[in-house]
Amino acid sequence: MPIPEDVTGDEIDKDVRQELQSLPKGLAEDVAKNLVMVARLIDEEPENAYAYSKVALRLASRVAAVREAAGFAAYATQKYSEALAEFRAARRMTGSVELWPVMADCERGLGRPEKALEMAGAPEVHKLDKAGQVEMRLVAAGARRDMDQLDAAIVTLQSPELASNSVQPWTARLRYAYADALLAAGRKGEAREWFAKAVEADRDSSTDASDRLAELDGVEFVDAMTEDGDDEVAVEVEVEVEVEVEVEVEVEQPVEGKADDQD
Repeated sequence: MPIPEDVTGDEIDKDVRQELQSLPKGLAEDVAKNLVMVARLIDEEPENAYAYSKVALRLASRVAAVREAAGFAAYATQKYSEALAEFRAARRMTGSVELWPVMADCERGLGRPEKALEMAGAPEVHKLDKAGQVEMRLVAAGARRDMDQLDAAIVTLQSPELASNSVQPWTARLRYAYADALLAAGRKGEAREWFAKAVEADRDSSTDASDRLAELDGVEFVDAMTEDGDDEVAVEVEVEVEVEVEVEVEVEQPVEGKADDQD
């Protein structure tokens, strides 16, 4: 796999770099560059990220960070069995429980929500940090929904973290999941409230909460971007288009009335 010239390998996290020190220098640099490519591509080009992870895995399969990266690349491409195997390998090497929630989500991906729920109740969960515990709660709620237990999913998401006014990295996703579960249960009014709260917390647009909120409000957006991509002007055009449609309806009604008179 080709490595762009601007990738040096120094971009990786210092903890990962320290892990790679067990390798010969040239090999460590090659592995680091491939790991950088995994991180760079995993969101937008997961298949390519997966390919780079396989190269890194071939070069340094005994490095925990490499197994973890391979796991996330496989997870991003929905290769859940492979991802779970890599996460388990990384966990054996480090003894850390950090990957426990994503391992449970792999069980969901493999069609085993009962196993995910079993993991959600395991002692390992108590060793997770706050972010990990919230992630585990999201996975457990997802497993409940997989089993058509909507009310249980809603209850699972109800927590101090959900009720808190403090905005944390997980807040938007937690509120979004809660809103989505409410909507699935037919509780549209409550769902709208929580989608709105998710929008407030979603500072980096990690969810489509704003779109879901607009959909509930019956708002339709028109793609009317200007040549220079001015978002503000596009919004104004959308409003004008809506007004014009309303005027057309008002004009057509008298015409229909005249047609009736002629009949």
